[in-house]
Amino acid sequence: MGTVGVACPGAISTTTGLIKNSNTVALNGQPLDRDLATKLGRPIRLENDANCFALSEAIDGSAAGAGVVFGVILGTGVGGGIVVDRQLLRGRNTIAGEWGHNPLPWPRHDESPGVPCYCGKSGCIETFLSGSGISRDYRMRTGKSLMAEEIVQAAETGNIAAQECLDLFQDRLARSLAAVINVLDPDVIVLGDGLSNIHCSIRELA
Repeated sequence: MGTVGVACPGAISTTTGLIKNSNTVALNGQPLDRDLATKLGRPIRLENDANCFALSEAIDGSAAGAGVVFGVILGTGVGGGIVVDRQLLRGRNTIAGEWGHNPLPWPRHDESPGVPCYCGKSGCIETFLSGSGISRDYRMRTGKSLMAEEIVQAAETGNIAAQECLDLFQDRLARSLAAVINVLDPDVIVLGDGLSNIHCSIRELA
């Protein structure tokens, strides 16, 4: 009988053994690995989804052979994972790489204090760079509600408000990654998940 590997938002607390820091908030405080092991009748190995992404890219993906890799997830949430010499860096509290819950760097006057985040703070990077953050920006500009994918499609057909939202997304992403680079100085940053595919907005971050 083989084991089952699960990539999950959030992490298992080293003190309680329960899920913490998940943007899928129903998982927080739950023994997800133990519950799955009981249901499936086999061992479960559970790891943060951004950590899994970063390790995969560092072993045999876009960052293969790089010494220090920062893997970024841009989607429903904003997560990150750090790999050094092909070894995952989890940190003492299993939160290494969780840049999404730092404040947006160098905020403009209209970006501070920012909107509330599920983590209990306001103005987290995740509230700006997630899909819901892009949708909120578009709604504030136009009064209309569109999903992030629809905003990308609108920008590609010449919608000025949609393109402005994506340009702002790019600017915020660049600022946020600059702060990571100042601390970690990685060899490679790999972007993944749905919002990493926004070709019309992510052109050059340098």
